[in-house]
Amino acid sequence: MRRLYFLFLPVFLFVLWLVLNESLSSGQIALGVALALWFTWAASRLRPLHAKPRRLWKVIPLFLHVTVDIIKSNVAVARLILNPRPNDFSPGFIKIPLTMRDPHGLAMLACIVTYTPGTVWVELGDDHRLKLHVLDLQNEDDWVRLVQDRYERPLMEIFE
Repeated sequence: MRRLYFLFLPVFLFVLWLVLNESLSSGQIALGVALALWFTWAASRLRPLHAKPRRLWKVIPLFLHVTVDIIKSNVAVARLILNPRPNDFSPGFIKIPLTMRDPHGLAMLACIVTYTPGTVWVELGDDHRLKLHVLDLQNEDDWVRLVQDRYERPLMEIFE
């Protein structure tokens, strides 16, 4: 399985090269193979840590939760912007304690939080507390539970 994973990037880059150049000439094929192999080698030198995800079936419910949350957040932010009332929303910062330590899981959590409209990952402190900016911060405990239970726990099951 490891060999198949290692072949994915060069094959993908090679096919992408041919599609972007719209040519199957022998020169483009040779250049595509050379560039795909070189870029794969160069990219492997830039990543000293390799992700070792486990329990990949947990990705499906996580993906569905994130998709639903993004859609709900888009609707909520659109309502706030299209129908602005001064007392309708209260932006603010919140600190959420995290127990996850895997850098790949933290990167995924940062992507999930930032992709959701109305929230921005501000910083991860030395005390492993996530500083999050929320456009409509009504109840801090709800946000802590949302991030910890809905996102962090499944990511820990996948990456740790």
